[in-house]
Amino acid sequence: MTTGFGAVIVAAGKGSRMGTRESKQFLHIGGKPIVVQTMDIFNRLPWIQQIVLVTGRDDVERCEAWISAYGLDKVSAVIPGGRERQESVYLGIKQMHTEWVMIHDGVRPFVTTEEITTCRDTAVSEGAAVLAVPVKDTIKQVNGQGLITGTPDRQSLWAVHTPQAFRLSELMRAHETAQQDGFAATDDAMLLEHIGLPVAVAEGKYSNIKITTPEDLEYAAFMGRNKEETGS
Repeated sequence: MTTGFGAVIVAAGKGSRMGTRESKQFLHIGGKPIVVQTMDIFNRLPWIQQIVLVTGRDDVERCEAWISAYGLDKVSAVIPGGRERQESVYLGIKQMHTEWVMIHDGVRPFVTTEEITTCRDTAVSEGAAVLAVPVKDTIKQVNGQGLITGTPDRQSLWAVHTPQAFRLSELMRAHETAQQDGFAATDDAMLLEHIGLPVAVAEGKYSNIKITTPEDLEYAAFMGRNKEETGS
């Protein structure tokens, strides 16, 4: 195992909420597939040593072709994912050879190098880190009948994004423990929480959206045009 950082880009979902025949990660913004834009951000970082893309079994070949066409030379493997995101991440991290690993959603193409670096630095100093933003809206707890049952303190609430950064050995242990316990998590930080390891928050930006719905795609197209016009 080498030292340094690698990244697992997770792009195996079907994205039924998008309402398109094509999976959301393969839709184009500014003439380039979303997942390619996402990988390119990590590929350009000099301290990222290895990238693994996890995608659908039927999409491996075209992703490999894109990686070659766009010169994404740090991508060491394109592998088919599992039935759930948790399984897909586990398959991805089994391909890694770095001391640290970042997990990132393939449909978050607007994460900045500054955010990724902040997440890295927080993980190195604290042991593990997730990119997140303070919640702006008031959040309500609601029961099955649609009635409000509580209002959490907004100051303690953060919306968690990716990337999330961990020591590879600890994330591997967290995944394997979850498998043994039959524990399902909605993100990798939750798996570390499950084995009692602390995870710190690194503050990100609200522009680091996850493209999930048609409204997200419209906003992403706007962001893409603005990025081209400003050159940032």
